[in-house]
Amino acid sequence: MKIIPYGKQSISKRDIKSVIDVLNSDFITQGPVTPKFEKIISEYCGSKYTVAVNSATSALHVACLALGLGKGDRLWTSPNSFVASANCGLYCNAKIDFVDIDLQTYNMCVQKLEKKLIDAKKNGKLPKVIVVVHFSGQCTSMKKIKHLSKEYGFKIIEDASHAIGGKYLKTKIGSSKYSDITVFSFHPVKIITTAEGGAAVTNNYKLAKMMYQFRTHGITKDKIDFTEKNDSPWYYEQNLVGYNYRLTDIHAALGISQIKRIDDFVKKRHLLAERYNKKLNKKFIITPYQSSRCYSAYHLYVIRVKVSKNINHRNGLFNLLRSNNIGVNVHYIPIHLQPIYQKMGFSKGDFPCAEQYYEEAISIPLYPDLKVSEQNKVIDLINNYFK
Repeated sequence: MKIIPYGKQSISKRDIKSVIDVLNSDFITQGPVTPKFEKIISEYCGSKYTVAVNSATSALHVACLALGLGKGDRLWTSPNSFVASANCGLYCNAKIDFVDIDLQTYNMCVQKLEKKLIDAKKNGKLPKVIVVVHFSGQCTSMKKIKHLSKEYGFKIIEDASHAIGGKYLKTKIGSSKYSDITVFSFHPVKIITTAEGGAAVTNNYKLAKMMYQFRTHGITKDKIDFTEKNDSPWYYEQNLVGYNYRLTDIHAALGISQIKRIDDFVKKRHLLAERYNKKLNKKFIITPYQSSRCYSAYHLYVIRVKVSKNINHRNGLFNLLRSNNIGVNVHYIPIHLQPIYQKMGFSKGDFPCAEQYYEEAISIPLYPDLKVSEQNKVIDLINNYFK
């Protein structure tokens, strides 16, 4: 029987043709298509520069490096995210900490952030970088966080892996109006896909230039950066330790084709979410809250199963759906509960809202090609479980 996954790519004939066209061209790795993709992303988001890389994890890493995060520095993020949102700090030998979430939005709680910053200032332990996660596609309260950054001197990375195609205060997510760098993911379950891939967007030329260099072994071919004068056409210099994080033209071609449908993808996600909101029985579950200040990209549709004293209904419903070929999942196990972070001193109880959310959450199917009949099956199974 066919499995209905929680998320899935939508691939058209045009997408396939765009990839084949590159395979038949002179360049399949580093050629003219990737810069074209970068330009299109910047135009769509309203940012000045885009650095396309092979994953959002790589984008987070080069963003941290460009902001100068290093040994002894501190990076704060949300515990309710994929581990990459925190691991990018570990790659730079920084110290990691978390700010608990708002149980309404599942994003970083700004009030808790402000309190933690006040305490950190007193103790001389302010963060250098804060990675703000736009969970499920809904933007965090960036205007307030930007204000706090000016007061407390930290840099902001928006982890918008879930959020391309969304808006905050009528501004496209990715404009980086309220941050230094914004990161996107193009994994197959995300809003658009390049199969594997990601991007970092910014309005700062120096940050963009550094990220371009970090993604390509630390090598530059820009004469202005050379330590010695050399006009040879093959000449290049490595003046920092970089990585091989490049995106290929094959992947970029798929991205160019996909982004032409991005607004349609998000619109379809909203229509499906509205059907869930209308038809799911809210006596036993909590449906996602949507702020009037945001237009979510709706990467995920997460329901929370209300707590019962004696029965773990979340696990029971999860198992029922899985047994009926509904590929539900849980996003996410709080990062601080992972063994590697517990070895750093974190423990259960440190971030109670993220932990409560985790105990109740199920991500149910939401993607543009989800059929109404398939969605109705999901709705009926959930509602009937509680009868």
